[in-house]
Amino acid sequence: MNDLTHFDEEGNTRMVDVGKKEETLRIAVAKGHVTAKAETLQKISNQEMKKGNVLEVAKLSGYMAAKRTSELIPLCHPLTLTSIRVDLSIVNGKIEIEAEVQTVGRTGVEMEALTAVSVAGLTVYDMCKAIDKEMCISDIRLIKKTGGKSGDFSR
Repeated sequence: MNDLTHFDEEGNTRMVDVGKKEETLRIAVAKGHVTAKAETLQKISNQEMKKGNVLEVAKLSGYMAAKRTSELIPLCHPLTLTSIRVDLSIVNGKIEIEAEVQTVGRTGVEMEALTAVSVAGLTVYDMCKAIDKEMCISDIRLIKKTGGKSGDFSR
């Protein structure tokens, strides 16, 4: 159990103490996508959805989600984020979602980037579910991470 940082020696859940870690620039990029019917994608592209501009609202929800990750994931530290970018685009019959989150701090922003992508996808679903209940949010994954003791990661 000692390799799992959210558990103590007895197996009890704990929040990791990051107080002695060095502050570094930390960046994380996550991706995912939403598959939908061609008609749904066309309506989104033409901004014909009754609830508004789906891609812009989903982008904003991604920003909000990244900022509130510690309220959703119990053992995440509240972070001061220095930059958030969320992009959504219709490519090859699906909505591609990418989020990049940055901070200068003692812990990484992987969860913030993954949460931004997840909630942006959920927002797309919410805004389009009236016409397409078969949409699928999938392949949410970390693409890149820099900074911190564990080093860099790239997929």
